[in-house]
Amino acid sequence: MKILYIESKIKNANIVLRDEEIRKLPNKIFLLYTIQYKDSLKSIEKQLKKHKKTILGKKQVLGCSRIKVTEPVLLVGNGRFHATNLLLQVNEIYILEYNTIIRVPYDSINTLKMKLKTSLIKFLNANNIGIIVSSKPGQLNIQASLDIANKLKEKLIKKDKNAGIFITNNINLDDLDNYHIDSWINLACPGLSYDDPRIINYITLKEEKLI
Repeated sequence: MKILYIESKIKNANIVLRDEEIRKLPNKIFLLYTIQYKDSLKSIEKQLKKHKKTILGKKQVLGCSRIKVTEPVLLVGNGRFHATNLLLQVNEIYILEYNTIIRVPYDSINTLKMKLKTSLIKFLNANNIGIIVSSKPGQLNIQASLDIANKLKEKLIKKDKNAGIFITNNINLDDLDNYHIDSWINLACPGLSYDDPRIINYITLKEEKLI
C-alpha cells in the first residue's frame, strides 16, 4: 500500500484579531506556527506590529519539535497537542485558536512537570525497558534512531537491565500492555510521553544525564 503525505492548509487564511485579544499578549513575542497556518502568518504579524508588538522571531513547529526560546511564545494553530510539547520548553505560552488568544495557565505546566517526574521515577526503578523507534516519515531518521536505540540497549544491559527495541509506524498506547515492560524510552514523537507515565522521552533522559 502506497502512503501519500499531503500538506494541509486552512481554507480561510485571513485571521482578523480583535484589539482586546491582541492586548492579552506581552509587548515582545516569539511566533510559532503549524503548517496549516503558514499562509496566515503575514496577516497576523501585520496586526501585531500595528499594536506595537515586537516579533522576536518565528518558526514552524511539529508536535515533536524542540525549540530554544526563552521569550514568551504565541502558537498559531488549533488544538493543544503542539502546545503540550512546548510546555516543558518555554515558561509563557499563548495559543491563537481561530480568532481567540488563550494563555496556557501555569497549572498546566506544573501538571506536566509532575507527570515527567513520575516517568523518571518509573524509569529509574524499571528492570524491563522497551525502546520505541518510529519508522514514520517526519520523525527522526529511522537509521539514526536505530543507532541510538542499539547504543541505549547496550548501556542498559551493562546496568543489568532487560532491554528490547520496538519498531513501529503506528503507536497505540493500549498495545504497550501486551508486553512485560516497566518503562519505555521514546525515540518517536515526544507527545507520547504526555499520555502515559510509563513513557519517558530519550531527549529528557539525555538532558537529565541519566543515559
